[in-house]
Amino acid sequence: MIVVMQNGASERDIDYIVRRARSLGLSSHVSEQQGQILVGLSGDMRGIEPAALRGLPGVEQVKAMSHPYRLASREFRTERTEIPVRELRIGGDDLVLMGGPCSVESKDQILECAHMVKDAGGQVLRGGAFKPRSSPYSFQGLAEDGLKYLAAAREETGLAIITEVMAIEQVEMVCEYTDILQIGTRNMHNFNLLHAVGRTRTPVMLKRGMMSTLKELLLSAEYILSQGNPYVMLCERGIRTFETYTRNTLDINAVPSLRELTHLPVIVDPSHATGKASLVRSASRAAVAAGCDGLIIEMHPDPSAAWSDGAQSLAPEEFRRTFAESRAVSEALKPLTAAGG
Repeated sequence: MIVVMQNGASERDIDYIVRRARSLGLSSHVSEQQGQILVGLSGDMRGIEPAALRGLPGVEQVKAMSHPYRLASREFRTERTEIPVRELRIGGDDLVLMGGPCSVESKDQILECAHMVKDAGGQVLRGGAFKPRSSPYSFQGLAEDGLKYLAAAREETGLAIITEVMAIEQVEMVCEYTDILQIGTRNMHNFNLLHAVGRTRTPVMLKRGMMSTLKELLLSAEYILSQGNPYVMLCERGIRTFETYTRNTLDINAVPSLRELTHLPVIVDPSHATGKASLVRSASRAAVAAGCDGLIIEMHPDPSAAWSDGAQSLAPEEFRRTFAESRAVSEALKPLTAAGG
Protein backbone atom coordinates (compact mmCIF):
# COMPACT_ATOMS: atom_id res chain seq x y z
CA MET A 1 0.00 0.00 0.00
CA ILE A 2 1.26 3.49 -0.86
CA VAL A 3 0.17 6.63 0.99
CA VAL A 4 0.62 9.66 -1.25
CA MET A 5 0.96 12.83 0.79
CA GLN A 6 -0.40 16.19 -0.27
CA ASN A 7 1.97 18.87 -1.50
CA GLY A 8 2.87 20.86 1.59
CA ALA A 9 2.15 18.03 4.01
CA SER A 10 4.00 18.72 7.26
CA GLU A 11 6.58 16.56 8.99
CA ARG A 12 3.99 16.09 11.72
CA ASP A 13 1.51 14.69 9.17
CA ILE A 14 4.10 12.27 7.81
CA ASP A 15 5.19 11.19 11.28
CA TYR A 16 1.56 10.53 12.21
CA ILE A 17 1.17 8.19 9.21
CA VAL A 18 4.32 6.31 10.23
CA ARG A 19 3.11 5.95 13.82
CA ARG A 20 -0.37 4.95 12.68
CA ALA A 21 1.13 2.26 10.45
CA ARG A 22 3.20 0.97 13.36
CA SER A 23 0.07 0.72 15.51
CA LEU A 24 -1.47 -1.47 12.79
CA GLY A 25 1.56 -3.78 12.81
CA LEU A 26 2.94 -2.45 9.50
CA SER A 27 6.43 -1.30 8.58
CA SER A 28 6.81 1.94 6.64
CA HIS A 29 9.32 3.65 4.40
CA VAL A 30 9.24 7.35 3.52
CA SER A 31 10.58 8.39 0.10
CA GLU A 32 10.21 11.13 -2.44
CA GLN A 33 9.07 10.64 -6.04
CA GLN A 34 9.07 13.56 -8.45
CA GLY A 35 8.83 16.02 -5.56
CA GLN A 36 5.97 14.19 -3.79
CA ILE A 37 6.31 12.45 -0.42
CA LEU A 38 5.28 8.79 -0.39
CA VAL A 39 4.92 6.45 2.55
CA GLY A 40 5.19 2.83 1.53
CA LEU A 41 3.51 0.35 3.86
CA SER A 42 4.28 -3.34 4.05
CA GLY A 43 3.24 -6.23 6.23
CA ASP A 44 0.02 -8.13 6.77
CA MET A 45 -2.59 -5.99 5.01
CA ARG A 46 -5.50 -8.33 5.69
CA GLY A 47 -8.36 -6.39 7.24
CA ILE A 48 -6.75 -3.00 6.61
CA GLU A 49 -8.85 -0.82 4.34
CA PRO A 50 -7.34 2.16 2.48
CA ALA A 51 -10.21 4.24 3.87
CA ALA A 52 -8.67 3.90 7.33
CA LEU A 53 -5.76 6.06 6.18
CA ARG A 54 -7.36 8.17 3.47
CA GLY A 55 -8.94 10.68 5.84
CA LEU A 56 -5.81 11.37 7.88
CA PRO A 57 -4.25 14.87 7.84
CA GLY A 58 -1.98 15.55 4.86
CA VAL A 59 -3.02 12.45 2.89
CA GLU A 60 -3.88 12.96 -0.78
CA GLN A 61 -4.65 9.36 -1.69
CA VAL A 62 -4.00 5.77 -0.68
CA LYS A 63 -3.20 3.15 -3.29
CA ALA A 64 -3.57 -0.56 -2.77
CA MET A 65 -1.00 -2.23 -5.01
CA SER A 66 -1.43 -5.58 -6.73
CA HIS A 67 2.26 -5.84 -7.71
CA PRO A 68 5.09 -6.43 -5.21
CA TYR A 69 7.10 -3.75 -7.02
CA ARG A 70 5.13 -0.72 -5.91
CA LEU A 71 7.03 2.40 -6.85
CA ALA A 72 8.06 0.95 -10.22
CA SER A 73 4.52 -0.09 -11.13
CA ARG A 74 2.20 1.57 -13.63
CA GLU A 75 -0.42 1.31 -10.88
CA PHE A 76 1.61 3.78 -8.86
CA ARG A 77 2.47 6.16 -11.70
CA THR A 78 0.58 6.17 -14.98
CA GLU A 79 2.71 8.85 -16.64
CA ARG A 80 6.06 7.69 -17.96
CA THR A 81 9.09 8.86 -16.02
CA GLU A 82 11.54 11.15 -17.80
CA ILE A 83 15.04 11.24 -16.35
CA PRO A 84 17.03 14.48 -16.67
CA VAL A 85 20.67 13.93 -17.60
CA ARG A 86 22.44 17.17 -18.43
CA GLU A 87 20.52 18.42 -21.51
CA LEU A 88 18.79 15.06 -22.11
CA ARG A 89 15.41 13.69 -21.05
CA ILE A 90 15.70 9.90 -21.05
CA GLY A 91 12.24 8.41 -21.42
CA GLY A 92 10.89 11.35 -23.42
CA ASP A 93 9.89 11.53 -27.07
CA ASP A 94 13.39 11.19 -28.53
CA LEU A 95 15.58 8.10 -28.77
CA VAL A 96 18.72 8.37 -26.63
CA LEU A 97 21.87 6.87 -28.12
CA MET A 98 24.75 5.77 -25.89
CA GLY A 99 28.00 4.41 -27.22
CA GLY A 100 31.63 3.82 -26.46
CA PRO A 101 34.18 1.13 -25.69
CA CYS A 102 33.74 -1.69 -23.22
CA SER A 103 36.80 -0.50 -21.31
CA VAL A 104 38.58 2.80 -20.91
CA GLU A 105 42.08 1.88 -22.07
CA SER A 106 43.81 5.27 -22.09
CA LYS A 107 43.00 8.96 -22.18
CA ASP A 108 43.72 9.19 -25.91
CA GLN A 109 41.55 6.16 -26.65
CA ILE A 110 38.49 7.42 -24.76
CA LEU A 111 38.84 10.91 -26.24
CA GLU A 112 38.95 9.41 -29.74
CA CYS A 113 35.88 7.30 -28.96
CA ALA A 114 34.03 10.28 -27.50
CA HIS A 115 34.45 12.30 -30.68
CA MET A 116 33.28 9.32 -32.76
CA VAL A 117 30.18 8.94 -30.58
CA LYS A 118 29.38 12.65 -30.88
CA ASP A 119 30.00 12.71 -34.64
CA ALA A 120 27.64 9.73 -35.02
CA GLY A 121 24.86 11.64 -33.23
CA GLY A 122 25.21 10.02 -29.82
CA GLN A 123 24.45 11.85 -26.59
CA VAL A 124 26.04 9.60 -23.95
CA LEU A 125 29.55 8.12 -23.78
CA ARG A 126 29.89 4.71 -22.18
CA GLY A 127 33.14 3.23 -20.90
CA GLY A 128 34.12 0.91 -18.09
CA ALA A 129 36.59 2.11 -15.47
CA PHE A 130 35.91 -0.92 -13.26
CA LYS A 131 35.43 -4.11 -15.25
CA PRO A 132 33.77 -7.26 -13.87
CA ARG A 133 35.36 -10.07 -15.86
CA SER A 134 34.72 -13.79 -15.89
CA SER A 135 38.44 -14.47 -15.48
CA PRO A 136 40.44 -12.91 -12.63
CA TYR A 137 43.38 -12.64 -15.03
CA SER A 138 41.57 -10.46 -17.57
CA PHE A 139 41.93 -6.67 -17.66
CA GLN A 140 39.98 -5.24 -14.72
CA GLY A 141 39.89 -1.56 -15.66
CA LEU A 142 41.84 1.62 -14.89
CA ALA A 143 39.75 2.52 -11.80
CA GLU A 144 39.83 6.21 -10.85
CA ASP A 145 42.20 7.10 -13.68
CA GLY A 146 39.57 5.75 -16.07
CA LEU A 147 36.92 7.92 -14.42
CA LYS A 148 39.15 10.97 -14.84
CA TYR A 149 39.61 10.21 -18.54
CA LEU A 150 35.84 9.89 -18.97
CA ALA A 151 35.33 13.25 -17.26
CA ALA A 152 37.94 14.80 -19.57
CA ALA A 153 36.08 13.39 -22.57
CA ARG A 154 32.84 14.93 -21.30
CA GLU A 155 34.56 18.28 -20.87
CA GLU A 156 35.90 18.17 -24.41
CA THR A 157 32.77 16.92 -26.21
CA GLY A 158 29.81 17.83 -24.00
CA LEU A 159 28.61 14.22 -23.93
CA ALA A 160 27.08 12.82 -20.76
CA ILE A 161 28.89 9.76 -19.41
CA ILE A 162 27.77 6.42 -18.02
CA THR A 163 30.02 3.96 -16.23
CA GLU A 164 29.60 0.94 -14.00
CA VAL A 165 29.86 0.94 -10.23
CA MET A 166 30.59 -2.46 -8.73
CA ALA A 167 30.80 -1.99 -4.97
CA ILE A 168 29.34 0.15 -2.20
CA GLU A 169 32.72 1.70 -1.43
CA GLN A 170 32.97 2.94 -5.04
CA VAL A 171 29.62 4.75 -5.13
CA GLU A 172 30.72 8.10 -3.74
CA MET A 173 33.81 8.27 -5.94
CA VAL A 174 32.01 7.24 -9.14
CA CYS A 175 29.23 9.77 -8.46
CA GLU A 176 31.85 12.53 -8.46
CA TYR A 177 32.67 11.79 -12.10
CA THR A 178 29.70 10.22 -13.86
CA ASP A 179 26.26 11.38 -15.00
CA ILE A 180 24.68 7.89 -14.92
CA LEU A 181 25.59 4.97 -12.69
CA GLN A 182 25.42 1.56 -14.33
CA ILE A 183 24.54 -1.52 -12.29
CA GLY A 184 25.75 -4.52 -14.26
CA THR A 185 23.99 -7.81 -14.77
CA ARG A 186 26.08 -9.56 -12.11
CA ASN A 187 25.05 -7.00 -9.50
CA MET A 188 21.31 -6.88 -10.22
CA HIS A 189 20.74 -8.85 -7.01
CA ASN A 190 23.38 -7.02 -4.96
CA PHE A 191 20.76 -5.42 -2.73
CA ASN A 192 23.23 -3.54 -0.54
CA LEU A 193 24.68 -1.88 -3.64
CA LEU A 194 21.17 -1.10 -4.92
CA HIS A 195 20.35 0.58 -1.62
CA ALA A 196 23.59 2.58 -1.81
CA VAL A 197 22.89 3.99 -5.29
CA GLY A 198 19.29 4.56 -4.20
CA ARG A 199 20.55 6.96 -1.56
CA THR A 200 22.16 9.14 -4.25
CA ARG A 201 20.37 11.43 -6.70
CA THR A 202 22.48 10.24 -9.63
CA PRO A 203 20.49 8.49 -12.38
CA VAL A 204 20.92 4.71 -12.46
CA MET A 205 20.77 2.27 -15.35
CA LEU A 206 19.93 -1.17 -13.95
CA LYS A 207 20.86 -4.08 -16.22
CA ARG A 208 18.73 -7.20 -16.20
CA GLY A 209 20.42 -10.25 -14.72
CA MET A 210 21.36 -12.81 -17.32
CA MET A 211 18.93 -15.36 -15.82
CA SER A 212 16.37 -13.00 -14.28
CA THR A 213 12.67 -12.56 -14.91
CA LEU A 214 11.10 -9.17 -15.55
CA LYS A 215 9.50 -9.34 -12.11
CA GLU A 216 12.91 -9.84 -10.53
CA LEU A 217 14.30 -6.92 -12.51
CA LEU A 218 11.48 -4.65 -11.33
CA LEU A 219 11.90 -5.77 -7.73
CA SER A 220 15.59 -4.85 -7.97
CA ALA A 221 14.59 -1.44 -9.32
CA GLU A 222 12.29 -1.15 -6.30
CA TYR A 223 15.29 -1.39 -3.99
CA ILE A 224 16.72 1.74 -5.62
CA LEU A 225 13.42 3.63 -5.77
CA SER A 226 12.57 2.81 -2.16
CA GLN A 227 15.66 4.70 -0.99
CA GLY A 228 14.46 7.93 -2.60
CA ASN A 229 16.22 7.95 -5.98
CA PRO A 230 13.48 8.20 -8.63
CA TYR A 231 15.90 8.26 -11.58
CA VAL A 232 16.03 4.61 -12.60
CA MET A 233 16.12 3.22 -16.14
CA LEU A 234 16.00 -0.49 -16.97
CA CYS A 235 18.29 -2.22 -19.46
CA GLU A 236 17.49 -5.38 -21.42
CA ARG A 237 20.89 -6.85 -22.31
CA GLY A 238 20.00 -10.38 -23.30
CA ILE A 239 19.35 -13.42 -21.14
CA ARG A 240 21.03 -16.81 -21.03
CA THR A 241 19.13 -19.54 -22.88
CA PHE A 242 20.02 -22.86 -24.52
CA GLU A 243 21.15 -21.03 -27.69
CA THR A 244 24.92 -20.90 -28.12
CA TYR A 245 25.33 -19.13 -31.48
CA THR A 246 24.87 -15.75 -29.81
CA ARG A 247 26.41 -14.65 -26.52
CA ASN A 248 22.94 -14.21 -25.01
CA THR A 249 19.38 -14.09 -26.33
CA LEU A 250 17.90 -10.62 -26.85
CA ASP A 251 14.46 -10.67 -25.24
CA ILE A 252 12.58 -8.30 -27.53
CA ASN A 253 9.40 -9.21 -25.63
CA ALA A 254 10.89 -7.46 -22.60
CA VAL A 255 10.62 -4.02 -24.22
CA PRO A 256 6.83 -3.80 -24.72
CA SER A 257 6.26 -5.90 -21.60
CA LEU A 258 8.20 -3.49 -19.42
CA ARG A 259 6.42 -0.55 -20.98
CA GLU A 260 3.15 -2.16 -19.89
CA LEU A 261 4.35 -2.95 -16.39
CA THR A 262 6.37 0.11 -15.43
CA HIS A 263 6.71 3.84 -15.97
CA LEU A 264 10.52 3.61 -16.00
CA PRO A 265 12.50 4.14 -19.23
CA VAL A 266 13.73 1.03 -21.07
CA ILE A 267 17.19 0.85 -22.66
CA VAL A 268 18.45 -2.02 -24.84
CA ASP A 269 22.04 -3.26 -25.07
CA PRO A 270 22.30 -5.18 -28.38
CA SER A 271 26.07 -5.61 -27.98
CA HIS A 272 25.92 -7.90 -24.95
CA ALA A 273 22.64 -9.41 -26.15
CA THR A 274 24.21 -10.76 -29.34
CA GLY A 275 27.94 -10.82 -28.65
CA LYS A 276 28.55 -10.47 -32.37
CA ALA A 277 29.26 -7.17 -34.11
CA SER A 278 27.59 -8.46 -37.28
CA LEU A 279 24.24 -8.75 -35.49
CA VAL A 280 24.19 -5.47 -33.57
CA ARG A 281 22.70 -3.32 -36.36
CA SER A 282 19.71 -5.60 -36.88
CA ALA A 283 19.14 -6.08 -33.16
CA SER A 284 19.27 -2.30 -32.66
CA ARG A 285 16.59 -1.66 -35.28
CA ALA A 286 14.40 -4.37 -33.75
CA ALA A 287 14.77 -2.90 -30.26
CA VAL A 288 13.78 0.58 -31.45
CA ALA A 289 10.82 -0.82 -33.37
CA ALA A 290 9.71 -2.60 -30.18
CA GLY A 291 9.60 0.75 -28.37
CA CYS A 292 12.79 1.15 -26.35
CA ASP A 293 13.78 4.60 -25.09
CA GLY A 294 17.44 4.24 -25.94
CA LEU A 295 20.32 2.03 -27.01
CA ILE A 296 23.72 1.44 -25.43
CA ILE A 297 26.20 0.09 -27.98
CA GLU A 298 29.85 -0.87 -27.76
CA MET A 299 32.25 0.58 -30.32
CA HIS A 300 36.02 0.83 -30.68
CA PRO A 301 38.34 2.56 -33.18
CA ASP A 302 39.95 -0.84 -33.81
CA PRO A 303 37.83 -3.70 -32.42
CA SER A 304 40.53 -6.28 -33.16
CA ALA A 305 42.81 -4.46 -30.71
CA ALA A 306 40.19 -3.84 -27.98
CA TRP A 307 41.25 -4.89 -24.49
CA SER A 308 37.80 -6.37 -23.83
CA ASP A 309 34.71 -7.41 -25.83
CA GLY A 310 36.24 -6.70 -29.23
CA ALA A 311 34.07 -9.34 -30.91
CA GLN A 312 30.88 -7.38 -30.19
CA SER A 313 32.31 -3.88 -30.65
CA LEU A 314 31.43 -1.95 -33.79
CA ALA A 315 34.04 -0.29 -35.97
CA PRO A 316 33.49 3.47 -36.52
CA GLU A 317 31.66 3.31 -39.86
CA GLU A 318 29.33 0.50 -38.78
CA PHE A 319 28.70 2.37 -35.54
CA ARG A 320 27.65 5.53 -37.39
CA ARG A 321 25.40 3.51 -39.66
CA THR A 322 23.76 1.75 -36.71
CA PHE A 323 23.00 5.01 -34.94
CA ALA A 324 21.63 6.60 -38.13
CA GLU A 325 19.36 3.65 -38.92
CA SER A 326 18.13 3.40 -35.33
CA ARG A 327 17.20 7.07 -35.25
CA ALA A 328 15.45 6.72 -38.64
CA VAL A 329 13.32 3.86 -37.27
CA SER A 330 12.47 5.94 -34.21
CA GLU A 331 11.42 8.94 -36.30
CA ALA A 332 9.34 6.75 -38.63
CA LEU A 333 7.41 5.35 -35.68
CA LYS A 334 6.61 8.67 -34.02
CA PRO A 335 3.36 9.28 -36.01
CA LEU A 336 2.15 5.77 -35.05
CA THR A 337 3.05 6.30 -31.40
CA ALA A 338 1.29 9.68 -31.34
CA ALA A 339 -1.79 8.05 -32.83
CA GLY A 340 -1.74 5.34 -30.20
CA GLY A 341 -0.45 2.65 -32.51
